[in-house]
Amino acid sequence: MELWDVYDINRIKANKTMVRGESFEIGNYHLVIHVCIFNSEGNMLIQQRQPFKEGWPNMWDITAGGSATKGDTSQSAAERELFEEIGLRLDLKDIRPHITINFSNGFDDVYLLEKDVDISKLSLQYDEVQNVKWASKEEIFLMIERGEFIPYYPSLIQLLFDIRKQYGCHQTK
Repeated sequence: MELWDVYDINRIKANKTMVRGESFEIGNYHLVIHVCIFNSEGNMLIQQRQPFKEGWPNMWDITAGGSATKGDTSQSAAERELFEEIGLRLDLKDIRPHITINFSNGFDDVYLLEKDVDISKLSLQYDEVQNVKWASKEEIFLMIERGEFIPYYPSLIQLLFDIRKQYGCHQTK
């Protein structure tokens, strides 16, 4: 059973939790994070979901993402998801999300990082991830068009690539 902290519309913790999968009460929100890692060549590290994964099986997705669990900050959720999904340990405690996308039941913090990762050294979480690779913006657009990538708006992918070097994209060592 996965517990989520509940937030109000102003993103203030409401001192209550909910169980993943429960219906949201009106005025309750939760926190989701996504991390996009770009290499020095301008490609994004993407992951392919397992065929038995609930929701978008076999589809490709951005580097990592998921819901913050009880007690998580945005940064600790991003660190945890990166480590759980692809085995990459990064310290993000002093990093703010690049953008936040509001959706009907919450807030989605998106981190843009630049790091040359040796994908042969990653440890993929069997329950979630079957493969990773570096992909250009054009490759991702094609994958979306062919139905191989989670159907993000192409304009969102364009934005992520466009702003990755602007407004504080964090370069890790």
